[in-house]
Amino acid sequence: MQRFASVLKFVAQFAVIGLALAFVLTRLFPEHFGDRSAPVPTQSKVTPTSYSQAVKRAGPWVVSISAERLVTSTAAPLFGDPTWRRYAEASSPVRQLERVVGSGVIMTPEGHVLTNLHVVSGAQFIRIGLWDERVTTATLVGGDVATDLAVLKIEGSNFPTARYADESRLEVGDVVLAIGNPRGFDRTVTMGVISATRRNNLGSARFENFLQTDAAVNTGNSGGALINTEGELVGINTVYLGEGLSIGFAIPAQSARDVLEQIVKYGEVIRGWMGAEYYDAPYSPAAGGTAAQRGALVAKLLPDGPAAKAGLRPGDIVLEFNGQPVADGADLRMSEAELAPGTRVKLAATRAGIPLSFELELMRQPGLSPRR
Repeated sequence: MQRFASVLKFVAQFAVIGLALAFVLTRLFPEHFGDRSAPVPTQSKVTPTSYSQAVKRAGPWVVSISAERLVTSTAAPLFGDPTWRRYAEASSPVRQLERVVGSGVIMTPEGHVLTNLHVVSGAQFIRIGLWDERVTTATLVGGDVATDLAVLKIEGSNFPTARYADESRLEVGDVVLAIGNPRGFDRTVTMGVISATRRNNLGSARFENFLQTDAAVNTGNSGGALINTEGELVGINTVYLGEGLSIGFAIPAQSARDVLEQIVKYGEVIRGWMGAEYYDAPYSPAAGGTAAQRGALVAKLLPDGPAAKAGLRPGDIVLEFNGQPVADGADLRMSEAELAPGTRVKLAATRAGIPLSFELELMRQPGLSPRR
């Protein structure tokens, strides 16, 4: 009996030691002893409390612009009074100095600055304010009316330059920051999100493929940077719909860079053209009765232009361009402009509902790139 009690005591001691050891091991290595069939809680994404690092990365390549130009005006009639009207008509035109503020982005180490053409058009003097508070002057290299973009050149070298965001990863809802010179308040930063992409038909430029944002964009932000939270260039701010409405638009960075490279190389932008003008295709029950007809309606043709020679007529609806579907008139204008003159393209269209196909060679689009 005494021997049985000793054995029982020995077993009990080892059981206690085993339980104690198991307790310690489960506390030291919980991942090896948990229920692996149970779902593992995922770590929620934490929103940054500051975007200062993005601003520090992007800020050095954003500049403020002050442009001065002489404008001619006449004395305005006073409340429609006939006497004052005759005086105004007889008086000599008055030349006044007009100052315009804007923003820009340094795109090359050699000092090429991209901005909006409407900021510097006709300017006799252009002043650039750098991020480090230095001030210098700039000359106009060239401009592109079709996109409302212009390239300036400042003297110097080894300038900090824009880093480009990956457009394929850009999504509606992404946080963006606008940096610029609104109303002369240089180095101003505002925050918002990408509200929409591929916006057009604003009537601000011939080629419109805008990013929409609710980041505050006001007078003086034109030509400034829209960046992501990594400090990379997403777009060039260009248009806003009224101050305080939180509806602003930016030209995608890649499109702006393409314009810059051509202006630097050629002094202008060279684009392909079919020799036709288009509208969005009208509503059609043939599209299912639930949506607008996709495609571009041919409105006008250049006599002896590529489209006319190929057999297109006003009223035809272009549905495909070089094998790609055409969404609307703006989409077709962008597609042809991205190709070089001399490129042969194929079209799929309809005429009174009858499918047709065409092949033509693009010509050079004329008269859209003023130079100083």
